[in-house]
Amino acid sequence: MSSESKTFPFPIPTSITGGCLCGSVRYRVTFPPDHDFLRFSQTCQCTQCRKQTGSLFFAEHVIAPASTAFTLTNKENPTLKHYSTSPKAYRWFCSNCGSFLYWQPLDNEKDYICLAVGSIDQVYLVGGENDEGVPKEGYGLALVGGGGEHLFCQNEIKGVTDDIPLLGRKRGTRVMDGGESA
Repeated sequence: MSSESKTFPFPIPTSITGGCLCGSVRYRVTFPPDHDFLRFSQTCQCTQCRKQTGSLFFAEHVIAPASTAFTLTNKENPTLKHYSTSPKAYRWFCSNCGSFLYWQPLDNEKDYICLAVGSIDQVYLVGGENDEGVPKEGYGLALVGGGGEHLFCQNEIKGVTDDIPLLGRKRGTRVMDGGESA
């Protein structure tokens, strides 16, 4: 664990792995020591995130800087594809199984990705044993605690998504409303 773990009220990982449903696309994230797990744990309720995930809100974790923290571990993979959903972003997915993995801004000056938390390996979200059979603690609260921004709240569904405990707010309060979705 990073020396920064004492600043968070929950255990934090130094690295995680994940990938798509069929296993064709695999990745590793190595968190910098100053990674802000609270701020980078976010949700989005934009129409594109809903349609991409098939869920009422998208749980994401911002990985920055992506150029050094995020690595595809099977780089020769022809199934990793992207789709330009807007003039602002690409959404990356496995063309074999359809798993949505992350979205990325098209602006090269913005060195981050928004990782689909559901694509993170279960052992890092809920705990269990790693590949060597060693018990491992889950880091779900650090990765998807909802402490960061909540995007496109104008798309909340009254009585359904406006009072979700994960979003950490009371009904009717909005943390951030966006313009054009990614």
